[in-house]
Amino acid sequence: MPDSYLWWQKGVVYQIYPRSYQDSNGDGVGDLNGIRQRLDYLQALGVDAIWLSPIYPSPMADFGYDIADYVDIDPVFGTLAEFDALLADIHGRGMKLLLDFVPNHTSEEHAWFKESRQSRTNPKADWYIWKDPAADGGPPNNWLSSFGGSGWQYDDVRKQYYYHAFLKEQPDLNWRNPAVQDAMLDVMRFWLDRGVDGFRIDVIWHLIKDEDFRANPPNPDYDPNTGEQNKLLTTYTTDRPEVHQVIGRMRKLLDEYHERMMVGEIYLPVQKLVTYYGTGGDGVNLPFNFQLITLPWKASVIRNAVDSYEAALPDHGWPNWVLGNHDNHRLQTRIGAEQARVAAMLLLTLRGTPTLYYGDEIGMHDIEVPPELVQDPFEKKQPGKGLGRDPERSPMQWDASTNAGFSTARPWLPLPPDAVQVNVAAQDQNDDSMLTYYRHLLALRRQEPALAVGSYHDFGTPEQVFGYTRSYEGRRLLVLLNFSADTQPVEHGHLLHGQVLLSTLKPRIGIQANGDFTLQPHEGVVILLADR
Repeated sequence: MPDSYLWWQKGVVYQIYPRSYQDSNGDGVGDLNGIRQRLDYLQALGVDAIWLSPIYPSPMADFGYDIADYVDIDPVFGTLAEFDALLADIHGRGMKLLLDFVPNHTSEEHAWFKESRQSRTNPKADWYIWKDPAADGGPPNNWLSSFGGSGWQYDDVRKQYYYHAFLKEQPDLNWRNPAVQDAMLDVMRFWLDRGVDGFRIDVIWHLIKDEDFRANPPNPDYDPNTGEQNKLLTTYTTDRPEVHQVIGRMRKLLDEYHERMMVGEIYLPVQKLVTYYGTGGDGVNLPFNFQLITLPWKASVIRNAVDSYEAALPDHGWPNWVLGNHDNHRLQTRIGAEQARVAAMLLLTLRGTPTLYYGDEIGMHDIEVPPELVQDPFEKKQPGKGLGRDPERSPMQWDASTNAGFSTARPWLPLPPDAVQVNVAAQDQNDDSMLTYYRHLLALRRQEPALAVGSYHDFGTPEQVFGYTRSYEGRRLLVLLNFSADTQPVEHGHLLHGQVLLSTLKPRIGIQANGDFTLQPHEGVVILLADR
């Protein structure tokens, strides 16, 4: 693999939701030692970096995204010493570790907030976003919580409201305060000095709010089925121009260390998303690109999205792609088992850094969660709307034993009935399994620099097929992806001659393409094009 590219440009990131990966102490919740026990699996899979969702001390109102202490480990996950041991083992295998950093808000149990709410004259009085009541005694303005309801919570001690973009237990920090910025940069420095390789930064586009507290306008496209949090546009509560100054400070800190990086969680249209790359050296290394999650699964739609994204990228911007995460329905549930293989080939052959979500490599799907077992506060606040994220956060399925090898105790979320068939052990030695297919895909990406860092060019195909070439130093690979349940002929005469290196259908590997090629239903192929 070319040395001129950084590890995060060449590599593949694998997201772990720590509560759900492996329980090592029998309490039904995953932990750091459990992850450490599974590093051989991850190394054999072929990923380069691991991203951990939050592991800091937390009351768990939002399962770790409400942080009470940024510089320690929650006992449910382990200790700092166990974290250090995990990090050492990850580095010992030549892999990297990214931590989830949640700078927009803390837990209401954080020492900073406890001080801030004591009085309006406390040294940390303006570390959070406080505002006097409106004339009628109600909230200061119409800002909403992303989980539904008002974003303002009245505090009896200060006789003011504080703003929370999410749960009331998650008060937003005031990032306009330089002292807050300094304190949070110190948090990043703590973990960088400990050896972490970077951060995935939660809701980074939320950090700065309108200084005049202007009311958000109504959403003209509001659909009640999507939840009341979408009634208003977030014009004055997200994507404020000053956020880029904050990002610049974070980037400057990261650049003081060797090859550290940050990924920004940003749900914005592409033209706005790409502004988070900054002007060169002052932006997010990878502003998360969620189009493969949010767009309709149609070849023409995805092709246009890829081409538009490539065209919008600044010269210094490196692309990235994501198929699943802890906040969205699982890939297989969204598009079905057959297209999940096509999607995996798309993710791992497009130009840019791919991020995998744990369990997708074995075909895990959303679970059904009975009302009495619901954990997610998003679902509890708006029950019955299907907004909950529990279905995509279920425990990793390792084998056919009780609790799928995840824990000796009842897991914190239920397992699906088909876990006895859909698991790592069942697929490990099966040449036709999803896991084997992912391993082949990842190995091919590692073997072929063209797939990791090569140039991207669209390749004309029928409407229901997405085709493109990846090229590096004279070696050209053609990717053809059939998004349909029908056979699809691809006719390109002298342009299409070569050998199939990988297919979603195993018997097709090794066959020759001579001027045209017919894709089978739901088939994706990678073809090494012959020099002609």
